Amino acid sequence: MCLIAFNWQPQARVPLIIAANRDEFYVRPTHALHRWTEQPIVAGKDLQANGTWLGVSLNGRVAALTNYRDPSQNRLGTPSRGDITAAFLTGSDTAEQYLAALASRAHAYNPFNLLVFDGLSLMGFESRHRRAFKLPEGVSVVSNADYNAPWPKVTRLRDGFTQALKQNNFESESAANQAGINALFTLLSDRRTAPDETLPQTGIPLGLEKALSAEFIHTLDYGTRASSVVLVGRNRADFVERSFDVNGFAGEIHQRIDWHRRD
Repeated sequence: MCLIAFNWQPQARVPLIIAANRDEFYVRPTHALHRWTEQPIVAGKDLQANGTWLGVSLNGRVAALTNYRDPSQNRLGTPSRGDITAAFLTGSDTAEQYLAALASRAHAYNPFNLLVFDGLSLMGFESRHRRAFKLPEGVSVVSNADYNAPWPKVTRLRDGFTQALKQNNFESESAANQAGINALFTLLSDRRTAPDETLPQTGIPLGLEKALSAEFIHTLDYGTRASSVVLVGRNRADFVERSFDVNGFAGEIHQRIDWHRRD
């Protein structure tokens, strides 16, 4: 997962709304959004390492992850970062407990950002700083740098997400609000690249940096493989995923996950 925008309103009927893109090589095998048979998780699955980039548990937990882009810090032979999300989704620790334990072993992985929701609390984690923190109310975005780093696509998506929330009602705890969901997918599908002078310098060639500056990425061998919108209510979540391959749109899947009321 390389781009996550979310709105956190803990007192609302739909406390958490997520819009996210997963970027990956087209040849990497992937199972689209589904209910896992071996674990109580609803998510897509990376079939190479068997983890996930964004998932919801059957008891109301949510986890999402992005990689941190710095080629100088990447190492071969590290464990899959997709295991981190799956472990949270299947666990029972609070978000704070899980991240406290993760901080002591985060160095074993290549750098990442993590978003976790335990049903009550929403928290973020930046592995290179070993920093866990509660997230403020409102809209935030994380890509392949620190949370809310002022990359062009981060700023553009945050502004667009904020506007979409003003123009659409997401309070119904239902995917029936198709106009609002479509508005978020439209934001995720933006292929505009940023001007050269605004690009971050992350240690990759300028041409690639520019290609990766779009919300929706499409190169010859790498691009946005999944766009997801998740509405997390108090009794259920609606999870919609649109998948893509090298040839373009490959399908849409909707999953509704119901759980017991926590209040």
